[in-house]
Amino acid sequence: MRLPIVAAVAVSLSIAGSAQTKPRARDLGIPFEGTPGPLNAITDVRGVEVGLATIVRGDGALKPGEGPVRTGVTVVLPRGKESADPVFAAWFSQNGNGEMTGTTWIDEGGFMEGPVFITNTHSVGVVRDAAIAWSVKAGKMFQPWSLPVVAETYDGSLNDINGFHVKSEHVAQAIESAAGGRVPEGNVGGGTGMICYEFKCGTGTASRKLSPQQGGYTVGVLVQANHGRRGELQIAGAPVGRDIPVAVAPRGGVLPPSTEEQGSIIIVVATDAPLLPHQLERLARRATMGLARTGATSGNGSGDIFLAFSTANDGVAAAPREIHVNMLSNSRISAVFSATVEATEEAIINALIGAETMTGIDNRRVEAIPHQRVRELLKKYGR
Repeated sequence: MRLPIVAAVAVSLSIAGSAQTKPRARDLGIPFEGTPGPLNAITDVRGVEVGLATIVRGDGALKPGEGPVRTGVTVVLPRGKESADPVFAAWFSQNGNGEMTGTTWIDEGGFMEGPVFITNTHSVGVVRDAAIAWSVKAGKMFQPWSLPVVAETYDGSLNDINGFHVKSEHVAQAIESAAGGRVPEGNVGGGTGMICYEFKCGTGTASRKLSPQQGGYTVGVLVQANHGRRGELQIAGAPVGRDIPVAVAPRGGVLPPSTEEQGSIIIVVATDAPLLPHQLERLARRATMGLARTGATSGNGSGDIFLAFSTANDGVAAAPREIHVNMLSNSRISAVFSATVEATEEAIINALIGAETMTGIDNRRVEAIPHQRVRELLKKYGR
């Protein structure tokens, strides 16, 4: 049994100095299609950096403004924090009961001019403002004005979300900690207080490396998963969720089963394949298929918003005159689509496997998915 968190802590996690010691989905023998990159993470796409600020503080009864706090910030920097070079990008809303700022200019201009931030629903404003302040101070503004991309999912089942505990310093911590290398998963960053398929969930990542014959490109995915009902969950095609019922504690400590989906998922897709914005929109749409493989149906209450960017064609946004850009032909793009679907599916399952049981506001407890039971069910269903 896990004890409630009693120490007051605020943690900023450095990617480079944080080894991945927890098991991942493949460590449980879960079979996935495709070949992952060396790290099986979004950071397998060269230049991409990820940073996290995790805030865990207090326990017991909810006292708005005081806690308990179970939240944070995640940042994905397409070319790393030392670069202000925009990337071609596009986005797609599978179900729009959520928020991703900065998308109007992505639609119009075809570029994303900075990092992607992910946090909780009621902290989008402060993260946006802090992102602008950082870009001004660091001299990373591409235009005289900044239109940051900030996305969210709701962590109010475990976190004092109306206490507004994410501050500008947490955004700075996330950015400064950003690095390539392994990416922590589960209860970290913006995913700290998140729940998916009624298990503890959060941040997850995965990647796919295409064969030389397919171009040798890399596709990486990072998710903040907070969606789905228990009975929907499928792992490698096995209906795992319906075989693990939600246990309701006699005193109501465990959240009861849900009859209406009220969660969300943010999916960020990165690739080094030379794709233009209209192709990247097609890529973002393919994330829906990876999500569907895990059983999700994108209910009315779910904010399922996806963004894709390409690190190819560097320097083109600032070109002073007519230039040439590289573009992958449509006859070769299908392999990149397949890689996106496969990496999205695995990133979501990695978010589940990497999460740990958490107790939050009013002693509500959300259990982590039981790893041994997953193994047993995969065997039961021949997976």
